[in-house]
Amino acid sequence: MVDFTAPASNLGSAQEGTFAAKAAIVLALAALADWLFYGHGIGISAAIFAVAVACGSLLANLATLNRKQTLKAGTLLLIALVPAIEEFNVASLTFMVLALGLGLLLTTNRDRHSLAERAAALCDLYLVGPFRFLRDAIGAFNLPSLKTGFAVWLIPIALGGIFVFLLVSANPLLEKWISLLNPGNTASYVSLGRVLFWIVALSIVWPFIHVRWSATRQMPAGLAEAAALAQGMPSRQNDFFGVATILRSLILFNLLFAVQTVLDVAYLWGNATLPSDISYASYAHRGAYPLIVTALLAAGFVLAAMRPGGPAEQSKVIRPLVYLWVAQNVLLVMSSILRLDLYVQIYLLTWWRIAAFIWMVLVAVGLVLIVARIALNRSNDWLIRANLIALTATLYVCSLVNFAAIIADYNVSHSREAGGKGVWIDMNYLVSLGPQALPAIDRAIALRGFDPALVSRRSCLVEQQKKETASWRSWGFRHWRLQRVLETQPKSSTAG
Repeated sequence: MVDFTAPASNLGSAQEGTFAAKAAIVLALAALADWLFYGHGIGISAAIFAVAVACGSLLANLATLNRKQTLKAGTLLLIALVPAIEEFNVASLTFMVLALGLGLLLTTNRDRHSLAERAAALCDLYLVGPFRFLRDAIGAFNLPSLKTGFAVWLIPIALGGIFVFLLVSANPLLEKWISLLNPGNTASYVSLGRVLFWIVALSIVWPFIHVRWSATRQMPAGLAEAAALAQGMPSRQNDFFGVATILRSLILFNLLFAVQTVLDVAYLWGNATLPSDISYASYAHRGAYPLIVTALLAAGFVLAAMRPGGPAEQSKVIRPLVYLWVAQNVLLVMSSILRLDLYVQIYLLTWWRIAAFIWMVLVAVGLVLIVARIALNRSNDWLIRANLIALTATLYVCSLVNFAAIIADYNVSHSREAGGKGVWIDMNYLVSLGPQALPAIDRAIALRGFDPALVSRRSCLVEQQKKETASWRSWGFRHWRLQRVLETQPKSSTAG
């Protein structure tokens, strides 16, 4: 795992100078990230920033660089940048991030050879490394008491800031209240969002510049914790992610989430009157996806904090706080489902919105399973198996559901033509659903009146259905049911 220890004191002033140079490189990269990304769309800028991070990492770690692997790492990065140059999306970002991590591992660590060792090192780099920046910055001043006090507040403040950002982005009422705190023109350039952006940028870049790989052979975390306690020595994990840190985090997080919970209960579930400048639609529709991201981050924190056999899992104070916070997160997910449902009632169904509904239900199930693991004292392996069973069952049920027909039927039934609250029927999208949408298309034609172009497109779908069922080898029960419906329809249903 990535080491959290401060620079060794016996390295003297030479290391202090190196640390200062690394800090300057990180500040320069954060400034570049601000110029490239803040307030702008992401495209080729992502590839430019990745190259800058790679160059900064090489410059900062020349003394320990494995020069034989430099060409391989550079080639790997260039190959990974091609998708990002073609188009920036989740897949291209994933390739780019993995290439940066693998390149760093190849050039700065000679001890990782097996796939498991490299995977563990990359997990620590991405999941633990970003939390090192503020701690290392405090450690550079050699103030033990300040560092110890800061360690127990690092995670609460950092994650609390992220949760505040997500909750405000999901809730226009909270955004309005935060905007009232703006002191005016003097702080118009330095906003809360920009400060958080710089903190995140510095934290992400730091582990690539100040590289700290630990030894391959390590004592398991649980044994190290027990050994430190037995010897009366302070454990690094006790400071950074121990009982004190977790307790402060849970108290802060419960208070933050309570604000969102109370607002949702009052305005979303209770239909209370909103301020005149905020519409009920904007409040309901805006936060479905940010709140799911919030719930996922919360689940990750609970898993890390309540590790099996850890001191926090046995605490009689922390357990109730975990249960309360997970309950608030489940309510958060249910609110997200309600928000998306209200959005669908207006803008109708699509494949992605159905996928979002299913994903939200799986997130809620995962949160409940986390509570079950803690309450029943199960292992993380049990939790993984339970989630895999839930995912497999969900995929199996989904394989039996005719989503194309459901989407088409819902959109026609709730459209403005049918007297519903939704928008007008998008016939292009309806036709794109394929032959399974034919019954709904026939209803749409009846509602909209005879349209030769639409009838022609319907005929194309009928021909497609016939081709797909022409041979017994392509027979399917769903296609057979659709064919029966089409054959029983009166011929006049689509005639002028």
